[in-house]
Order: sequence, then structure tokens, then C-alpha cells
Amino acid sequence: MWMSKNSGQVASAAVARDEHGHYLGASALVLEGYKDAEVVEAMACHEGLALASDLDLHSFWVASDCANAVRSFMGQGFGRYGLIVREINDRRQSFTRAEFVFEGQRSNVDAHLVARSSINLSIGRHMWFLEPLDGVCN
Repeated sequence: MWMSKNSGQVASAAVARDEHGHYLGASALVLEGYKDAEVVEAMACHEGLALASDLDLHSFWVASDCANAVRSFMGQGFGRYGLIVREINDRRQSFTRAEFVFEGQRSNVDAHLVARSSINLSIGRHMWFLEPLDGVCN
């Protein structure tokens, strides 16, 4: 997740790798008007599910550096981003296995690079399937 102080835009991103760490694809969702970092992190997890669906993955885990968001996906999904949590929990039922895990920022470097690189793109969803962005998964 990356927030621009100048434009008011935020970018949440996901990077998919196989079990050997090889790049499969990346996506970013660029929005404007969101100021709550935890909400944007929950949206980044939702973007992870969207990318998994685009790549036709059936069993995977989504790593987030927001422990509160990950805990929310294990509960009922109430609170300021409860609708996002409920959407994620409903959508994850369409996969064989979709796990959410907390990992520190050091393990999410590629997703942060994609988000930072995407912050000035147009509002909407952006995807990279064949080649990663410069500096991602290298």
C-alpha cells in the first residue's frame, strides 16, 4: 500500500509467485480519497484475491503486513472496513484454499514497490502478467 500526500491517491498492490518464488503476475488498484491505511491494507488483500482469480490459482496464501486486517479475516468482519472483510470471506469460498497470513514489511517488498510505482497511474486497476515492473521479483 502506498499513499500520495500530493495527489490524494492511494495504491494497493499484489504480487503472485509460485512455490519456488518465480513471478506469476502483479496488480495494483489506484484509488483516491482514502486516508485510512488499515482500510487500504484490507483492500490490498482483496486485490490479492482478484489477482489469484485472474491467474486461475486455486490454492494460495495472501501475506499482509497489517496484523489487524489479517485478524479481521478470521472473524465476523465488523468495524470500519467490515464490508471489505465480508466480501473477502465470501469470495475466498470460491477457491480451494485461500489463507491470509501476517508477515512484516520486509517480506512484502515487491508489493510495496508495485504500489509505489503505480501511485501516479490513472485511477483503476492495473496488471502486469508477462513481465514484472523494474525492480520487482528480481
